[in-house]
Amino acid sequence: MVTPRKSPRQQRSRETVEAILEAAAQLFQRHGYATTTTNKIADRAGVSVGSLYQYFPNKDALLLALADRHLNAAAREVMRVFERAAGQPPDLTRLVTDLVACVAALHEDRPQLHRLLFDQAPRTPELVALFRETERVLAAALAGELRRLGADDPDVTALLAVQGVEAQVHGALLDDPGRREAIVRLWVNALGRK
Repeated sequence: MVTPRKSPRQQRSRETVEAILEAAAQLFQRHGYATTTTNKIADRAGVSVGSLYQYFPNKDALLLALADRHLNAAAREVMRVFERAAGQPPDLTRLVTDLVACVAALHEDRPQLHRLLFDQAPRTPELVALFRETERVLAAALAGELRRLGADDPDVTALLAVQGVEAQVHGALLDDPGRREAIVRLWVNALGRK
């Protein structure tokens, strides 16, 4: 079982869950998944292991909750890029630069944790559905900007770009932040062709 056992209803319970998730994030970032235990997470969060188990049956459930939280935060941040772009004249280079910078910043804060979330989070049907829905929403926003730029087949192109940028951040940029400009050039060239 990797889904949370129950959702917190009261403020104090929400604070407990937040403390547990932050403790898990810190320990996964610092020590990795294998050596982090639920006992260590509970100790770091300042709660009993029994309190942790009220909300999360195991480490996989914690990792899944962190992945869900990351996806939601990422979607909000990327949508802010599109909101800013919509209020300005269309500019492909600025848009791609801002998108790559945004996605990179979301992963540079805790790179080991993000790699862990990407590589080891259980691929439950709920998480996969959330991931696909996030891709769809971001691709629709990008397609709108590509239409303003006069791009051909903006829906398919936008989906490929969203998937490509995410993969490149994980596959290339986390290992070498100096590759950001190469990713921007690649997508400006690819999206600028009609």
